[in-house]
Amino acid sequence: MDNIDVDDFFNLDLESIFEEGSWDDLNLSSSPPGGHVSNSNPSIPELTGIGSGRSADNASGVAPFSTTPLLSATPRPGGDINGPQLVSTSTCTSIYRSQDTGIKVIDQSQSTSSNVQQTIQKLLHEETVSKRLLSQCNNHRQVIEVSSFNGSPALYFKWENGITCKEWLDKVHQIHPQIVEFNVRLRAAMAISKTLSQFHQCSVTYNSLSPENIVLTPLEGDYVAKFIDLSDAVICNDEQTFKEMMAVDLTSLGLIFDQLFKAEGGGGEAYSAAAAAGGDNAGGLTNSRRVSIVSDGGEEEVSDHNRNVRKRGKQRAPGEGLPLYLGAMISALLNNGDDNDASQLRYKSANDVYEDLKAMVAHSSSHHQSSSLREADFDNDVTIHSRLKFPKDLFYGRQVQMSMILHLLQSSTMLGDQPMMALIAGYPGTGKSTLVNQVKKPLADKNGFFIEGKFDVSVRPDKVLASALDSFFASINASNAGQNTYMSMRWRINDAVGSGVSCLFDVIPSLRKFMTDSTEVDRTEGRNIGGNLMGQRLKYMFCKLIGAISCRSTPLVLVLDDLQWADKMTLGVIRMLMIDPDIHYFLFLGCYRENEVNESHMLSANLNDIREQGINFMTIKVGAIEKESVNALISDVLCLPPSLCRPLSTVVHQKTGGIIMFVRRLLISLNDEGLVWYSLSSHRWMFDLRKIEVKEMSEDVVKHMTEHMSRLPKKMQMGLKLCACLGPKFDTAIVEKVQRGANIGDNFLESCVDDGFLQIKGDSGFYTWAHDQVQQAAYELIPLQQREKFHLLIGSRLFLSTSSAEIDKFIFYIVDNMNRGVTLVDNPQQKYEMAELNLRAGEKILERHSFQSSVKYLMAGIALLENDSWEKKYGLTIRLHDAASEALCATGDFPKLTALAEKPLIYARCFQDKLNIYNNLVRALSSSGENEECISRCVSVLSQLGEFLPKHITPDIYREEVAKVKQALIGQSKQDLLSLPVMTKAKKLTAMRFLNHMLIATYSTNPPLNLLVVFRMVRMTVDFGVCNISAVGFACYGAWLASSPNDEYEGAFTMGRVASDLMKKLCGAEAEILPRIYLLVYGMINIFKEPWQASLCKYSEAFDAGMISGDTEYALSNITLYYMLSLFNCGSNLKETSQSLHKFVKRALQYQHQTAARTLAISEQMAYDLMGLKKNCYEAHFGLDEEALKNFFVRNKLANMSRNLYQKIKYVTYMCGDMDAAAKHYDLQEKLNANCSVQATTGRTSFFFISTFIDGLIGLYFARKHREDEAKWTHVAEKAIELMKKWTDSSSWNCANKSYLLQAEYFFLKNDERAYACYRASITKAREHKFNHEEGLAHEKLATYLLYKNQHDEALQHFQNAKKCYATWGANVLVQRVEKAITILSPLCVGSI
Repeated sequence: MDNIDVDDFFNLDLESIFEEGSWDDLNLSSSPPGGHVSNSNPSIPELTGIGSGRSADNASGVAPFSTTPLLSATPRPGGDINGPQLVSTSTCTSIYRSQDTGIKVIDQSQSTSSNVQQTIQKLLHEETVSKRLLSQCNNHRQVIEVSSFNGSPALYFKWENGITCKEWLDKVHQIHPQIVEFNVRLRAAMAISKTLSQFHQCSVTYNSLSPENIVLTPLEGDYVAKFIDLSDAVICNDEQTFKEMMAVDLTSLGLIFDQLFKAEGGGGEAYSAAAAAGGDNAGGLTNSRRVSIVSDGGEEEVSDHNRNVRKRGKQRAPGEGLPLYLGAMISALLNNGDDNDASQLRYKSANDVYEDLKAMVAHSSSHHQSSSLREADFDNDVTIHSRLKFPKDLFYGRQVQMSMILHLLQSSTMLGDQPMMALIAGYPGTGKSTLVNQVKKPLADKNGFFIEGKFDVSVRPDKVLASALDSFFASINASNAGQNTYMSMRWRINDAVGSGVSCLFDVIPSLRKFMTDSTEVDRTEGRNIGGNLMGQRLKYMFCKLIGAISCRSTPLVLVLDDLQWADKMTLGVIRMLMIDPDIHYFLFLGCYRENEVNESHMLSANLNDIREQGINFMTIKVGAIEKESVNALISDVLCLPPSLCRPLSTVVHQKTGGIIMFVRRLLISLNDEGLVWYSLSSHRWMFDLRKIEVKEMSEDVVKHMTEHMSRLPKKMQMGLKLCACLGPKFDTAIVEKVQRGANIGDNFLESCVDDGFLQIKGDSGFYTWAHDQVQQAAYELIPLQQREKFHLLIGSRLFLSTSSAEIDKFIFYIVDNMNRGVTLVDNPQQKYEMAELNLRAGEKILERHSFQSSVKYLMAGIALLENDSWEKKYGLTIRLHDAASEALCATGDFPKLTALAEKPLIYARCFQDKLNIYNNLVRALSSSGENEECISRCVSVLSQLGEFLPKHITPDIYREEVAKVKQALIGQSKQDLLSLPVMTKAKKLTAMRFLNHMLIATYSTNPPLNLLVVFRMVRMTVDFGVCNISAVGFACYGAWLASSPNDEYEGAFTMGRVASDLMKKLCGAEAEILPRIYLLVYGMINIFKEPWQASLCKYSEAFDAGMISGDTEYALSNITLYYMLSLFNCGSNLKETSQSLHKFVKRALQYQHQTAARTLAISEQMAYDLMGLKKNCYEAHFGLDEEALKNFFVRNKLANMSRNLYQKIKYVTYMCGDMDAAAKHYDLQEKLNANCSVQATTGRTSFFFISTFIDGLIGLYFARKHREDEAKWTHVAEKAIELMKKWTDSSSWNCANKSYLLQAEYFFLKNDERAYACYRASITKAREHKFNHEEGLAHEKLATYLLYKNQHDEALQHFQNAKKCYATWGANVLVQRVEKAITILSPLCVGSI
């Protein structure tokens, strides 16, 4: 090989071999017509006939090329100029070539008459076979005709260019086998098997297949194999004969493959052994090619040791041996064992071989050099212990479902305009989790994040989402939290939640480490927030946190598995995530068991809520995999070609139904029972199909796994039982404690991991079950009647072996197991001990805000109490009831809370011990809408605290209370009030808390009492000092002053400043009460003093603060005022505002705040009406039209909602010119006000200004009609003018333009010339103060006045100005109405054409 550059030749493929000059250095160039190949390299034996179309007739002894023809050749048309050239000769035939035509001539002079006749028959037979093949196969030597050549019988055929397989193999072995890549050989093998398959499809068997009769030709990166010399081919018309002859061809194919992939030169071992054996086995192979097949049980009797050595030598590496997959294929092709031997694998057709080779190419390309198809060596578990090894990711047969998920991933990461969602539904063990895990790689390619959590029937569901987020941040902290990506995430989280992130630190400890380097946080902020608010706060903070993680550069996929066990809070978070307008580049994937979720399930109800809110999501069904997918899985696991696995996969699919986890467990079971084993002699996996077919097994996967586990050693079974009782996750320490006294072996956990029962989570030391079904199967090992005893034993053993210092670490393992065996405990002292442990667990989890779980432990503790516990264990009993009432209030389980409160309110030893129960009870009553009962309870508690409130409030009582509060405030400046001492008396602090509860309950049901509550809060503050609730009291008092008949705007403004400053002083900038203070100060006080536009940002700030603190009621109330002020008062663009409005209506519905949702929907509908859109948002959100909604409010006595709706209709109808409808709704509103004085006594919002303004304009319109009701409407107008003047004196910015317009319209009524100047002043003020919509209205009203004065040109100009203002506002209806006026007026103007 001195002349061979191995480095250059290493990457040669077969196609390059055929390129011109590629083989020149190897002395393998094709022979020229009529010449022979010279041999310049003495180390390489001379080759003849390269590129020829010779038949195999001369294969046993090829004569050197000769330039002297045996016969005088006469050229055929199209032949060479010099005539046909002799290529080769044999005993009775000669081969000539004339360009593209070959001629096989019978040499009659060298043959007897009988031999010539036989040869002629062969020529005719070859012609017949060729014609038979032409219909479906072109990859053979095509016969043109049987004729004569110079008087001798001859067969004319199409010359095939290329190189014979034998010549190629010989040269490859002489050079170096590793030079030619494995894939080159593989593609050559594919070409050969494909051609043989085509022969068989034509019912033709070749019968003498050998490397000399195969010509290989490169074609577009692949190879074509053409078979030459069809003289021994057989056309089979009998099925049995065809089957036998195909077996001969398949055996020959195996021999060729063995040579093709053999590392050493001179042919493969199996071929050598077969040749040495000699003899006939199928009748059709001539000479030494008719061989006996060698198998483990056949003629070649060798020891297992010798055979193993030989096979191992063949399979070490692709260059030195055969890959396991390919070795099994060749073994099956050469297999001539007993058909009754169920462990033998054999091929039935060449097409199966071809398909398996194709699968090998595809698999090898996708898995590169690590593919099991390319690897020859297995670890000791396989070779010695015969133990199956499964891929980590059993992903088979889910291409359709995967494409759907990838489409969603692409949409969410590329568009990112809104969150996307998909649910994966299927039965247990169908591979839902595996399907979802396929997202990880494409997501990582997009620099995205993957957060996953899993619910479990035995684990607290309200900690799953927090644990998933905690694991996510822990992985970031462990990697490199200083990278730019993570720094950017810190900033986003800080911007989204600010210092409020501290409330997440208890539930997401890793977040504390992630964030503390970048932001200062308040460690105590949020600790004193009430349970219900804390629950709302956590949901909102989870949404904000997830929204901050996901962005364009780092999209996020959140996966929650086993949603059928999810808790209400987590489902609420999912619902919030999907409708949150601030979340982008986010995909949620949820998995659940389809067979465990029906229409009444909590998950179904939440999904229906999501649908009703207009969120579309995809449900992807995951069922059993198809038989072919099972076959692919088994092929990969056993490293056998798919065709050879098909008999086994058919049986496995039938027994498992295609449930992928069941398939895995069955294969493990078959392996353990010795029905699937690794053969050291044949160096491949084998199976006993017949025994597998008759094997009986359960149709239930859990039962089947339990049966399998029951055959394990007793030590192993005991360990599995113990671990099954510990839940889905546990560490080594807890297992060591549990196993004391129970011998489970030294390597139990490692064995469980090896057997696929458990998985270890990285370096954390924690173990999890491979699947919850595996845990269930292990649990089923415990007899049903012994389970309670088993749990109690485990819990007791843990408790007794745990020191007081580490009890908190193992408290949940202890309590969970003890509670499962509680019915076996009769001893009262033991019950009290268990109740104490439940209290400890409940309080611990309550601190982490897992309210649902805390309820479970606390209620379990209460159930353990004896009837005399109020006497014997009073402290334990009252603590359990206090904590349980707090948890129940947080979860919103008000009926259970009401029932729970009965006993402590009766048996508590002192009033002080009842206060916490009362506090939670009145909060529950208020939240559930039972305001009367809430008020009654509060009044009762306050009376016991020394604060008496009258049940019936007369005008005299009201005046007396007003006088008292004013007296208390005489001489108190703003600074004096802010300098008041802090309230310290416990009773007064408690009284302020219950007065605060009454504020909400009395606002709509008892306004006079509401005011007395406000007055009492102010007086108590002045008398006993300030607390955070004092700020609410001052703000409410200021709102009352602003709406009182005396219109004490300055006093109200002062009280508002006191409330704001006192809140900041006592509570800080992130105060829990901020939403309430801002609602009162900026919604009911400052609107009389400061520009309305300045309040918009305060409402937004209050909304965010309320959502962060969990005070969603006041948060949404602030956003309601924001949109009312924005649309009605400030004239914001209708289109832009309506788009965000729609999202906030959904958010209000999501939080089940119907009042806020309805109020926001009224504003949304107003925008649609003025824009001219035929949309009915009431129908979309509530399933009602406007008239039905109006009736609903009246029927349910919702006065405030009725007032808001009347004001909206009145406003829209007036602006659109429907004056009769406007007048009708004015009357309805006045009737409502006459029956309810809520608005007049408890505060006025900004909409009261607009309502009064529109009332005045309606009155002036009808007064100008001079009908019988002129006096009524004139009075309405004059009252509005008077109020507007007074408000203008307090806030000229907000009211001056409105006051001027009302005066202008009044002067118009009175035919006073001053009207023009007032119109102009109204236009100027509206423009200056950014009230674009009211500027347009003033222009329109002035144009109408000018028309009355016959000043058409100027009127036209003001109509045009009005159109511009309305267009800017987005009020298309008003634009169209003014356009009509312009169209009519234009011809009347001087400048018109």
